Amino acid sequence: MTALFRRIQPSKKLRINVRSIAQFLKIRQNLIKRVECWAGVVFVHHHKGGQFLSYRRLEEWQNAVAYQIQTCPTLRELSQLKTSIQRDTRKFKKQYLPKTLDFLIQMCIERQDILEIWESSNCIAS
Repeated sequence: MTALFRRIQPSKKLRINVRSIAQFLKIRQNLIKRVECWAGVVFVHHHKGGQFLSYRRLEEWQNAVAYQIQTCPTLRELSQLKTSIQRDTRKFKKQYLPKTLDFLIQMCIERQDILEIWESSNCIAS
């Protein structure tokens, strides 16, 4: 379990909805019978049996990581979070969609720009 996974705690904190699972699996929502959120994976019971899904493949994961980025209070914490994201994406490369990686990189760049401006204006005011 990576630092990012421990930070997000998906089985406890993410609300996985049937719509996003159906969208990911490219099936209709009514074909999903039940969803179980386990510690490391999501288990989906559907019309063809059962299937394990990584939290990292779901929209809720991307949103949770984006929230972590957006709420980083300092450049130092953002840097630590970026390191956690990089390690997680290297270790679980197949579980991340390319568009998700692009989105998270862009979020980090934007947050870094905001924090740099904020921290430099605080230095001037001090």
